[in-house]
Amino acid sequence: MQRIYLLLLLVMLLLPASLASAQTELSLWYHGAGNETERSILIGIIDDFNASQSDYTVLLEEFPQESYNSSIVAAAAAGDLPDIIDVDGPVMPGWAWAGWMSPLNLSEGALDDFLPGAIGEWNGEVYSVGLWDAAVSIYARRSVLEANDIRIPTLEEPWTGEEFDAILETLQATGEFEYAFDPGMAWTGEWYPYAFSPFLQSFGGDMIDRSTYLTAEGALNGDAGLAFGNWWQSLFERGLAPGTSQDGADRETGFIDGKYALQWNGNWAGINTLDAVGDDLLFLPAPDFGSGSTIGAASWQFGISSSSMHKDGASAFIEFAIQDEYLAAFSDGIGLIPATAGSAAMSQHYSDGGALEVYFELSNQQALVRPVTPGYATLALIFEKALADISNGADVQDTLDAAVDEIDADIEDNMGYGFEM
Repeated sequence: MQRIYLLLLLVMLLLPASLASAQTELSLWYHGAGNETERSILIGIIDDFNASQSDYTVLLEEFPQESYNSSIVAAAAAGDLPDIIDVDGPVMPGWAWAGWMSPLNLSEGALDDFLPGAIGEWNGEVYSVGLWDAAVSIYARRSVLEANDIRIPTLEEPWTGEEFDAILETLQATGEFEYAFDPGMAWTGEWYPYAFSPFLQSFGGDMIDRSTYLTAEGALNGDAGLAFGNWWQSLFERGLAPGTSQDGADRETGFIDGKYALQWNGNWAGINTLDAVGDDLLFLPAPDFGSGSTIGAASWQFGISSSSMHKDGASAFIEFAIQDEYLAAFSDGIGLIPATAGSAAMSQHYSDGGALEVYFELSNQQALVRPVTPGYATLALIFEKALADISNGADVQDTLDAAVDEIDADIEDNMGYGFEM
């Protein structure tokens, strides 16, 4: 009998340790190694989640942004993806189509309050969700507009395309600025489709025909695309904007230094510019070239790998991470737009009366995600080259036609990227 009691006592002493070891580990890969502020907030969320329940433990592995996507590709090829994937919004459809990701399993209503651009949908299902979003606006000085009798636009009544063009001519003619408008030509890569395709869309065109996602014919090189391309080229021919040789330092400080009258820039630069310019600074909506005011949407988001053996746990972590308090913490820490109205109200800069308050509604009302297709990565590169060539004087129609041929050939080579041909 005494031996039985000793065995029971031993089992009871070992029970807590065995329970602890029974926790399932969830791996999370994150793209922002080196960003200490973002990293510390994410680690705080992970610690809170791990302490909130006894079933799962999230383990973080960090990568520099420059090498992150290639690390995912290599891991997918080796069958060694993490449970939780950090993914850039426009890239997600490609990863889902490749079979690397699974749809999220979140509670009903979990995304009801979210900005549309922060929700990653593909093929009718939600695959990813962002803890923030980003938006672009026109930076202007109130004093400059008022001195030149220029109307200050609103979300309800933005500048028309004709009005915007005339404003650029007026500001250039003052002789006070090196350029009337800085679209940001020194920034390359994803900036081109994110920042410049909304101008094309406002003209009525697009990078691809979104009704089928099987061709760019007519969308990129039709009448609307040609009108956009001609206007785009004229910005540089008329000397209204710096071209592809723009110095990176001028892009960073040119508006602040007074070289540029207006600048096309994102909310992420808002606080630093406010610190330099003060209350004279305005964040203005995109002009309407005839088919509405449009800006880009979708930033980094969390999703689940298809190879994860613990999808319920991964979904539980993501749902935990998208609580308003954490979304507000990211916004306060890194300056990006809170993904929900509730978190915006809790944030320092996007709450009622906050310095960047306007960006939440810009994102809510004007944002359009980049084309939701697995072919986006190739599409973006082709679009970037076409716009750079046009800005450098290439024939507009020929350049757009050639871009369409490349896009359509890529779609055909990849058997429609999952769309019915």
